[in-house]
Amino acid sequence: MPNPNHVPLQAGLYLIATPIGTARDITLRALDLLLSADVLVAEDTRSLRRLMEIHGLPLGDRPMYSYHEHNGAQMRPRLMAAIGEGKSVLYASEAGTPMISDPGFDLARAAREAGYAVTSAPGPSAVITALTLAGLPTDRFMFAGFLPSAKGARRRALEEVSGVPATLVFYESPARVAAMLADAAEILGDREAALARELTKKFEEVRRGTLSELALSASEQPPKGEIVVLVDRRSEKISESVPELALKQRMQEMSIRDAVDLVAAETGLPRRKVYQMALEIERNG
Repeated sequence: MPNPNHVPLQAGLYLIATPIGTARDITLRALDLLLSADVLVAEDTRSLRRLMEIHGLPLGDRPMYSYHEHNGAQMRPRLMAAIGEGKSVLYASEAGTPMISDPGFDLARAAREAGYAVTSAPGPSAVITALTLAGLPTDRFMFAGFLPSAKGARRRALEEVSGVPATLVFYESPARVAAMLADAAEILGDREAALARELTKKFEEVRRGTLSELALSASEQPPKGEIVVLVDRRSEKISESVPELALKQRMQEMSIRDAVDLVAAETGLPRRKVYQMALEIERNG
């Protein structure tokens, strides 16, 4: 339980992480801050009210405001004014850690630019939770957020991260995940991957396999709920036949220059080596 002898907080913005599923995954410090802050702000006030009810935290006569991507520009001046009056303003993410694919980013930036103190109380994160369960390397990872919904833009975004020497982490919706996995298998290569959904909730599930296997699984058994997709880093050992086959296919679809650029990005091979391979393919018809 939070400290009943809490003291008033100093003026500033306080960011707290909220559970991504199980309500008990909140920290004691976050509960203390929820009990003490002068002004409460949340992406969804209904979710925050419910969380406070579960943990027996009274709202009292304190104001609670909704802050999201559609009203942020209108709400920020009011919240900055409250801090300027010496009040402590607490922002709670909808689920997980604030600033991670979260509209609170602009609020925190505005507070810093205004010279106000910004404090973060760490806690649950879908990215970190998924990494601990996926069985993929965790020493280096890149969080890429949500990919574009349009197929062409999604494939270009995948091409941009194809050479990153780290485990790739994406958020994705149930409606698009099968198509996203199929595109990833083609653009990134058929790497080992994992699909984690409903983390910390009753129907938590982690599917593991290659990207193509997961794409088939997602197509035949569409997953539901909040989804995190994790993809292993590119293998440093690339068979000579892989870029050659890719080059032949790309050269039928685009210019040699574009084909070379794309395959070099996909495989991580030096562009000069890929270009020489393309010239050899062209000479052989």
